[in-house]
Amino acid sequence: MLTMKDIIRDGHPTLREKAQEVPLPLSEEDRNTLLAMREFLINSQDEELANKYGLRSGVGLAAPQINLSKRMIAVYLPDDGEGKSYDLMLVNPKIMSHSVQEAYLPTGEGCLSVDEDIPGLVHRKNRITVKATDIDGKEVKLRLKGYPAIVVQHEIDHINGVMFYDHIDAQHPLQPKVDAVEL
Repeated sequence: MLTMKDIIRDGHPTLREKAQEVPLPLSEEDRNTLLAMREFLINSQDEELANKYGLRSGVGLAAPQINLSKRMIAVYLPDDGEGKSYDLMLVNPKIMSHSVQEAYLPTGEGCLSVDEDIPGLVHRKNRITVKATDIDGKEVKLRLKGYPAIVVQHEIDHINGVMFYDHIDAQHPLQPKVDAVEL
């Protein structure tokens, strides 16, 4: 079972590397890693288990965050605020297209690998289409909008060596972009 001790923190070089493509078909080891990443997210959202094991709540996790430079992400979002849930384990995900319109969370973003709060708005694409391979080796194409799109972009950033705060405007960190949607 993954715990917070398995999550590497900001400043670790793996978080700034472009992760390696994962060979397919998925090895048993990579499959088990993805399942463990998903389990961490589920456990972190369970108040009792989170307290018992000292887990910080998270909705997404990328393999580089557990010091594994591989292009794998997990997202567990039981309710996106619009009645939809997302339980994703994606291998070699790529954003194929995106909207011009951007969106942001008014409270900013957080990260399991970043212990302190970093104030600032993170502008991301409001809609994205992602192509990936799922844990069963099937190619999937996902169209995401709003919060789920933000979560997946945050995790894809991790496999590209990008941290959320890299997107914050240093001059005007709390200034929304014109036409950006507040979620």
